[in-house]
Amino acid sequence: MDVANQLVAQGQFRVLKVPLGFIKILQWFFSILAFSTCGSYSGMLRMSVECKNRTDSDLSIEVEFEYPFRLHYVHFDAPTCKGGNPETIYLVGDYSSSAEFFVTIGVFAFLYATAALSIYVFFFDKYKENNKGPLVDLGVSAVFAFMWLVSSAAWAKGLSDVKMATDPDQIITLINACDAEENQCREVHDPVMSGLNTSVAFGFINLVLWVGNLWFVFKETGIIAPFMRAPPTQEKPPTAPGTYEQDPYASNQGGYQPEYNQQGYNQDAEQGAPTSFSNQM
Repeated sequence: MDVANQLVAQGQFRVLKVPLGFIKILQWFFSILAFSTCGSYSGMLRMSVECKNRTDSDLSIEVEFEYPFRLHYVHFDAPTCKGGNPETIYLVGDYSSSAEFFVTIGVFAFLYATAALSIYVFFFDKYKENNKGPLVDLGVSAVFAFMWLVSSAAWAKGLSDVKMATDPDQIITLINACDAEENQCREVHDPVMSGLNTSVAFGFINLVLWVGNLWFVFKETGIIAPFMRAPPTQEKPPTAPGTYEQDPYASNQGGYQPEYNQQGYNQDAEQGAPTSFSNQM
């Protein structure tokens, strides 16, 4: 308990409030939802076969299937409507590869998110040392973003195939007794696929989270820091003491400035000189 208390005391839980840590919590949570909704699924459908001879009918044929959807191993017994033992019918298709791939990516994403959160909280200083931690985190996050894209798309296609293979109308075509017109075959209960639909949605939500987190991890690497610095300010050279800065607008000042005619001024001076001399005489 003392060791646990020391770790909690030394933990930097404020990192969970910034986008880097908060998105990691969302990744941890939605990865659990993704692989749990797919990996824990089990479904059931029900059909009825009503033969012309009612004693051979079976009005409640149940077919159960589950993850990882190896449907070619799923079988059920259906009446032949000819008396005797019922026939064993197997479903068609093996969709385990896409389902298991999706669940595997979800489990590994959950484990990595758990480890990353532990490093963020207890070893964040070492995480940022020499930018090795952010660079590794960026590379792993990019791989997981790509894996979520591939696995979610593959599982979405696999789910559509599972829905088609488990459609009661499709399975009825496999029953030989349903080919005869005197026998009536119909579906009673469709399988509930809402859990599998949400697993695909959670997969693409994880894709958005991991792609969006790349930017915040990239900022921690410091690669973009030199490009975000403000340009240096240009300082004016100091002026010498006793001098004044020339006003750049001085030469452009408007207003009326009278023009003096030098020639006219000289003529007036010449005419005024004899007049003053004659007055003295």
